[in-house]
Amino acid sequence: MNSFDPRNAPLLAWVDGVESDVIDIADRGLAYGDGLFETFRVINERPLWWDRHLARLQRGAQVLGIELPNPTRMHIEALNCCEGAADGVLKLILTRGSSGRGYRPGDGSPTRILSLHPSPTRQDSITAIRCEARLATQPLLAGLKHLNRLEQVLAARECQQANVDEGLLFDGDGRLVSAVAGNVFLLRDGEWLTPTIDRCGVAGICREWLLENLASCRETALSDDDVKAAEAVFVCNSVRGILPVSELDGRALPLPESLLALRDQLRQELPPLPAMDCPGRA
Repeated sequence: MNSFDPRNAPLLAWVDGVESDVIDIADRGLAYGDGLFETFRVINERPLWWDRHLARLQRGAQVLGIELPNPTRMHIEALNCCEGAADGVLKLILTRGSSGRGYRPGDGSPTRILSLHPSPTRQDSITAIRCEARLATQPLLAGLKHLNRLEQVLAARECQQANVDEGLLFDGDGRLVSAVAGNVFLLRDGEWLTPTIDRCGVAGICREWLLENLASCRETALSDDDVKAAEAVFVCNSVRGILPVSELDGRALPLPESLLALRDQLRQELPPLPAMDCPGRA
């Protein structure tokens, strides 16, 4: 395995199969957020859950009407980008490509961008707030990991100003949707509940795995009252795994053994993050 230390290396990025960090200023991903992205955990030079991420990317491309590049070629390019990374994060962006000014799509070829980043530091638990920012309802885009993320940016600013790690997001009708950078699960009467993703929000890959592999887990409509009554709360995504919420809006939350056992169970599939920054580049 090649020596690769992000603290001494430049940004590693590939654009359309060529090592580069140059993007056309007419690219619709830059101009309109016209595209999709996936974020992978990288272990021993391999992006984890590749097939699951690719399936979501395919669904999104179909909805947006973006031509999906050859999956085998994308996988080879991803492996090339991850070469030398013992632990890291790979981001894949797919845009509609470049066109002239205006919303109407052109007939250009899609742009694919790969970049390798260092893994975030492991956290045993996180603090969170219920965000004031609301997610707009758009069933057509529900579940997709599209490039339009201004709502999450505003919510992340809230969290930053409140000096907490994460935030819970609701839609305009007060329904719980997700966390800022992941999905959310609540414990009630021994059962893990997660919001339905039918009006807005991202259908996360870690969320998908949990729904498939846990007997006491289901999706349902959830409200602010459900959050207040929850016996425990965790946030999850495909990079950080399960993050137990130890404090919500300044109120301490329990971390039951069942939650910690669930986190350990997932770590058999998605290894824990390193305790400090590790090779893999941003």
